[in-house]
Amino acid sequence: MSDLFNAKRFVLLFRKTIAERPILSGGVMALLLVLSVILYAILKRFVGFNAAQNMTLVWGLAGGSFLLTSFVFGYFNTNASGCSYLTLPASFLEKWLCAFLIPGICYPLLFLCCFHITDVIFVQAYHNSLDPASLFYKQQYERIYTLDLNGYYAWKVYSMFLMATGFMLTGGLYFNKAALIKTSVAITLLVLTVIGVNWLMAFSIFRNVVDAAPYNHVVLSIGKETGTLILPTRAGNIVSMGLKYVIPGILWLLPLIRLREKEF
Repeated sequence: MSDLFNAKRFVLLFRKTIAERPILSGGVMALLLVLSVILYAILKRFVGFNAAQNMTLVWGLAGGSFLLTSFVFGYFNTNASGCSYLTLPASFLEKWLCAFLIPGICYPLLFLCCFHITDVIFVQAYHNSLDPASLFYKQQYERIYTLDLNGYYAWKVYSMFLMATGFMLTGGLYFNKAALIKTSVAITLLVLTVIGVNWLMAFSIFRNVVDAAPYNHVVLSIGKETGTLILPTRAGNIVSMGLKYVIPGILWLLPLIRLREKEF
């Protein structure tokens, strides 16, 4: 039997995790899905369909997974439960995979299915409410459509999901108690630091800075007009790849290393 990974042992560990923590495995996920549907229904009445779709996808996928992940390593809230978890007859890789599967695979798939079904129902209900005899029927009909889950905006949200979940997985192991609050504070401080350093760099190089998106572009005031300087294509691609894949990859792998450290 492999010391690092054994399929039968992993399945038993996963089943044990689900059986011992039904609130995490079912209750929290169900609550997040219900809240997402309610949020969509409320937002579409006040800010319109497009904004409701976008905001619900961000909240439900990135925000929901972030919240759900905060419960994954709840074993370490106390020393007793933490020691009990670490002494389970399973490798650190198998424990990491269990933590990865719930917020990283199960929840996103369930949420995206639920979101798409909700989106189709609400959009169809809107289309059915229109008057075909109206002069503006075609314009009103084509103005509202289901969100493309393979589109540009959706992939932006997927990147946010990977980043948020990775931060929370790491925070759950490095902050044993109140991991959700501590990780949220740490992310806020990190974002403020990145924005602050970016602005300092922009002001140290240029004058009349109007806006400076972190490591993406700088907007300068030139007389009564404004001009935008963007990163060269190659540099922009490197930064984009780092934000989309490298940093999330590191954040998802850090818990694996931390679990191994805790076992020793």
